[in-house]
Amino acid sequence: MNSFTVRMARWSARHPWRAVVGWLAFVVLCLGIGSAVGTHSATTADYRVGEAGRAEAMAAEGHLERRSTEQVLISSRSGLLDRAAADAAAKDLTSRMKRLPEVAGVADPLLSGDHRILLVEVALKGEERDAKDKVDALLAQTEAVAKARPALLLQETGSPSISKGVDQQRGDDLALSEEITLPITLITLLVVFGSVTMAGVPLLLALSSIAAAVGLSMVASHLSPDAGVGTNVILMIGLAVGVDYTLFYLKREREERARSGGRLSSEALVELAAATSGRAVVISGLAVVASTATLYLASDVIFSSLATGTIVVVLVAVASSLTALPALLVKLGQRAERRARRRAERGKPARRTRGEGGGRVWAALLRPASRHPLATLCVSVLALLALVTPLAGLKITEMSRDTHSRDIPAMRVYDRLNEAFPEQRVTHQVVVRADAARSGEVARALGELARRADADPLFAGASGIRTSADHRFSVLELRVPYLGDSEQAYDSLDHLRDDYLPATVGRVDGAEFAVSGDVARYADYPAHQNSKLPLVLGALLLVTFAMTTYAFRSVVLGLIGVVLNLLSAAAALGLLVLVFQGTWAEGLLDFHSTGSIGSRVPLFLFVILFGLSMDYQVFVVSRIREAVLAGASTRQAVLDGIHRSASVVTSAAVVMTTVFVSFVFLHIIEMKQIGFVLAVAVLLDAFVVRIMVLPSAMLLLGEATWWPSRAAERKAAAQFADGQLVVDVR
Repeated sequence: MNSFTVRMARWSARHPWRAVVGWLAFVVLCLGIGSAVGTHSATTADYRVGEAGRAEAMAAEGHLERRSTEQVLISSRSGLLDRAAADAAAKDLTSRMKRLPEVAGVADPLLSGDHRILLVEVALKGEERDAKDKVDALLAQTEAVAKARPALLLQETGSPSISKGVDQQRGDDLALSEEITLPITLITLLVVFGSVTMAGVPLLLALSSIAAAVGLSMVASHLSPDAGVGTNVILMIGLAVGVDYTLFYLKREREERARSGGRLSSEALVELAAATSGRAVVISGLAVVASTATLYLASDVIFSSLATGTIVVVLVAVASSLTALPALLVKLGQRAERRARRRAERGKPARRTRGEGGGRVWAALLRPASRHPLATLCVSVLALLALVTPLAGLKITEMSRDTHSRDIPAMRVYDRLNEAFPEQRVTHQVVVRADAARSGEVARALGELARRADADPLFAGASGIRTSADHRFSVLELRVPYLGDSEQAYDSLDHLRDDYLPATVGRVDGAEFAVSGDVARYADYPAHQNSKLPLVLGALLLVTFAMTTYAFRSVVLGLIGVVLNLLSAAAALGLLVLVFQGTWAEGLLDFHSTGSIGSRVPLFLFVILFGLSMDYQVFVVSRIREAVLAGASTRQAVLDGIHRSASVVTSAAVVMTTVFVSFVFLHIIEMKQIGFVLAVAVLLDAFVVRIMVLPSAMLLLGEATWWPSRAAERKAAAQFADGQLVVDVR
């Protein structure tokens, strides 16, 4: 036994304090370097996709980009609005806002149709992505004017203040999820190990891995910009895989300790665990990394940020299991040995070490697959396919500003704004680029476009045409009196792109045009993602097949891994559709159904689940293959391997599910959906796929499971048997 994992474990076992101190130094170094270089956040340009992205790029080139705006609503606290007082407040507010360096301009006050609300709109300087960091100054001025006029109610909303509110809510939600996850994870580990010390090891290593990954992700953001979701995914995936990897290693060490009956030293036991579970952890980690890397093919800054965070934290978690964990196990093992010697000296019996998992419960769960594999396989697959059927009604949309929780104060003001000023709800930006000599033709064409839109009830008027200093770029804004996620808003975009633009601006020779705005973004992002979906899924299937085939030298197992992952992911996605596209579970899970699934959820599910499923696949099949190499028949190896690994897989699944379920309590609907679907997918994978489907399929295939390497396995079995004798027991 001289593999890389064994050599690493051997060094750590022989130099435990160096390994532990080295790991802590690594964590501190990562955090220090990350803090020094800071996070490179994604800019507005990084989010541009599709036609909307082209329009925004052209507008930016002509210095005509859309500015972020804040809207201040002035109304009476009771009774009718005092127009004179409201005008005075608006004048005071306008004067204050114009003096702020963050403000680009303030529009003239606008009175609502019912004369109850006066609107003051403020435009901010700089990029849209940076506006939320500047909004505090505006909110302070709004508050000052409101304080000076207690009879009036001044409320502020807008994309910057909403984004700030969402960030605050996300931070509060994550704190809540940690409060839920950490105690439950600790309790689960206490049940598994029966020891506070042993339960604390996985949790501490996972948390230290998360800390190191946060620092490294700051460094990585200078290569792939952070979209603001990196820390979220590091916390979610880091705690799940960090505990899982440590759990696999710990359980195997305790199993070997129980089996040896005190004949092997702690160092030797750690080496044995490294040769088996240690190898499985490395393969699992690399599989997660390889599958997650396919997200980069989506050419999307958010998916790239998710991929970077996942890859970094998984690699760090693997590193902790190779370095710090063996050292901690040796020190804990030596302490246990000293206690055992003291008990023996006092004449007390040795305490029983928890060894192999299994027991009556798992024997009962495995009985259907062992006795009736064909029937078990058919019933399990049919049950999973039944869960897949809701996918026929899958509706994917981009989760817009309208889907945010109304617990955010700015969102409640946003609803008041939409009700009082329907013409302010949605705006399309038509951007045109043409030779400067054709600026007159472009202006006339845009004027004709505005007239056509004015006659269409889907539109509510147009702004004046803005032209760049070099006369090459022009922008026309068209207002729509419907919410951004409504069918009417999408219809207005279709009319604009398919009918009005080709008939007007499209007739200007050499003119390039595109439409942007919130609705265009909501429409173009899912379309862009769908165009990348075949490429990402194709690469994902290929990576999964290649990793499984390489790990077990079996094409059959590679195909089984791909099929099972597809089946469990599709079943989980079907359940997601059943729960979140309807309204029946709104009260149960505290959400307001949008009648759709977030556009990022399906692809994120498939990629992450394919990677995480490899944890269970590698760990379970490794135990089976280990038994085959030791000379057992495939049938006996399947039953023994799954029986021995069942409790570990279950414990890991419970921990991972706890982490994901905690995200269901978040307010952000897309995070709710991600947490729910990942939790369901893990449960299905652990309790149905690995306990029912996989053993049934392997029992039916028999020796064919290992094709084409079965002959080589016999030769390897002899080498494996010989290798078992070469264990350093010093």
